[in-house]
Amino acid sequence: EVQLVESGGGLVQPGGSLRLSCAASGFTFSNYGMNWVRQAPGKGLERVSTINYNGGYTWYADSVKGRFTISRDNAKNTLYLQMNSLKTEDAAGYYCNTRVGGTEKEGRGTQVTVSS
Repeated sequence: EVQLVESGGGLVQPGGSLRLSCAASGFTFSNYGMNWVRQAPGKGLERVSTINYNGGYTWYADSVKGRFTISRDNAKNTLYLQMNSLKTEDAAGYYCNTRVGGTEKEGRGTQVTVSS
């Protein structure tokens, strides 16, 4: 069974940093591209960042470019999102997802709150 478990969220002041993690199991993690997406209250789902299977390609939404860094450790089956210079508009539930066997899989998410 594919499982994705996010962690690392919390409350941080504007300008602060957080590192999110996504522990993957139930599939060959190193074969799949991964995404971080987020959803703020009352807003739609936004893709934040994507990384290919070996980390050789990354993509960022304009809203986070230069502040967020996606990475992965295939030996640990773990995806990361380093978030720096956080803004109040970054507050949201953050989810990792991928598509395995034609089906999109997503974790339960981790909440990021940015407030002074």
